[in-house]
Amino acid sequence: MDKPFVIAGKTFGSRLIVGTGKYPSFEVMKQCHEATGTEFVTVAVRRLDLKATGAQSMFHWLDRGRLTLLPNTAGCYTADDAVRTCHLAEELGLSKWVKLEVLGDEKTLYPDVEQTLQAARRLVKEGFTVLPYTSDDPITARKLEDAGCAAVMPLAAPIGSGLGIRNPHNLRLILEAAKVPVIVDAGVGTASDAAVAMELGVDGVLMNTAIACAREPVRMAKAMKLAIEAGREAFLAGRIPMKAYASASSPIEGLVGR
Repeated sequence: MDKPFVIAGKTFGSRLIVGTGKYPSFEVMKQCHEATGTEFVTVAVRRLDLKATGAQSMFHWLDRGRLTLLPNTAGCYTADDAVRTCHLAEELGLSKWVKLEVLGDEKTLYPDVEQTLQAARRLVKEGFTVLPYTSDDPITARKLEDAGCAAVMPLAAPIGSGLGIRNPHNLRLILEAAKVPVIVDAGVGTASDAAVAMELGVDGVLMNTAIACAREPVRMAKAMKLAIEAGREAFLAGRIPMKAYASASSPIEGLVGR
């Protein structure tokens, strides 16, 4: 039996977390959310059009009864900015669950580990449930867990790059040590990347660009749902060991003529 996907005491039926940016339209975004079966979506607080109303507002297209919203601090480059953004999300009535994202530079969009740790410690003390985007460094993951984060979310590759899993060894090291859920965040490009991540044993995958910017976003959304499920099943089943040489699939004992 598989264990449920639980974060900070909340159980999710889907292990796929999906973003809300870059879609051709809000209508396509909604269709993609439905196709993935996700129950958990991220919202970039600093990129919200707070003046929009009706169908012009993103919130019009989000099923708040079914979806858990995860405000994120995309676009923040300091701990102070990230903490302020989380407070803004709370004031807007979004959630005290936050995806913490403190970037180091605009070219790589890699996390600033020092600033991320500072923000995480402050937010946890203030009662936020913190899910931090981080590098694939096992030491940083441990420090974030020690700070009280509800999960750790190491990147697979740079945000939006679609490069897939660049360093599976480090992800395995994080999984080996972590006592909180490990969610791959950033870099997934296609369904096989999502399956590989799940086969490593991660608890979930967070993605946005891979779906939103696909040639057919809704079809890719369906593919990602199946990939997450297949990868999880393969992890639970246990793959065969890799061997340098062939191994016959049929028994060789008792062959006719031997």
